[in-house]
Amino acid sequence: MHVMKKYIHSLVATVSMVFLATTATAGLADLFPAQLENAQGKAVSRDDALQGKLIGVYFSAQWCPPCRGFTPSLVEFRNKHKDQFEVVFVSSDRSPADHRKYMSEYKMDFVTVAHRSEAAQALAQRYSVRGIPMLVILDQQGNVITTDGRGELSRDAQAALANWKKQASL
Repeated sequence: MHVMKKYIHSLVATVSMVFLATTATAGLADLFPAQLENAQGKAVSRDDALQGKLIGVYFSAQWCPPCRGFTPSLVEFRNKHKDQFEVVFVSSDRSPADHRKYMSEYKMDFVTVAHRSEAAQALAQRYSVRGIPMLVILDQQGNVITTDGRGELSRDAQAALANWKKQASL
């Protein structure tokens, strides 16, 4: 009887962990394709790239002067906090080649959705992108923490991160 009780308790704990892991990425599955791309255009698993992190959805383009001004600070911030923060880049560049060139020149070692893909268009529509650069911060369920990630990061990066983590309960 004692062994059976212990087994059931262990089974319930395992099922609970699987359920939590599944529901944590369920919202992200609605937002991002299962396969994202890295800066070299190679496929990267959405779940591997984003699991357990705050997510910044970055709408930007190389032809945009304010974007070129903000991108280096975002790259630096992401690289410093890559264990808890990841960026998904959504390019408004004119071509896939420009998209890749921008990522390469600015050392954007983040994941990206394919250039002008359905996923890119759906994200821009979902977050009502009217101008770039725009940085939307999401929690693991895909809930919006802020649509002013750029402003918050520019004002005080450490306070922004602490606030985002608090809101995301990380």
